[in-house]
Amino acid sequence: MKYKRVFLIVLDSVGIGELPDAYKYGDEGSNTIRSISASKEFDINTMRKMGIFNIDDIGFEIPINNPIASYCKLIEKSMR
Repeated sequence: MKYKRVFLIVLDSVGIGELPDAYKYGDEGSNTIRSISASKEFDINTMRKMGIFNIDDIGFEIPINNPIASYCKLIEKSMR
């Protein structure tokens, strides 16, 4: 099957684990998505189906089989 479109979803500031330089900023052990998942309002079933919990190092949810999208974890290339 040949795809003609790509929909790119960027969840900026939805951290999934700490960055390699977290020690410089006191962010060791940070995982924003794990923190917000404690809310009773947390409901990301569509993102779950897309594979968000299959991302390496998410550390608190079970990955799903056959996600309906591609997924990845990115880090900034350089500081501003």
